[in-house]
Amino acid sequence: MRNGRDILRLAGMIVLGLIVFLVVLPFVLKIVGITLGIITGLAVLLIQVAVTLAVAYLVLVGIRALLR
Repeated sequence: MRNGRDILRLAGMIVLGLIVFLVVLPFVLKIVGITLGIITGLAVLLIQVAVTLAVAYLVLVGIRALLR
């Protein structure tokens, strides 16, 4: 009888684990998606700032070359 109870207890823990996994998984994936979206947005913003600074530098160097 003890062996049967242990098997039922183990099966119950596995089922509970699967239910928790299926309920929590969408929330975890959503959080990861939000985090990746924020990181991607920051990377794009950084690239835009770098390109803007590079263009401004080239314009200033061009103006300086024309004035010489």
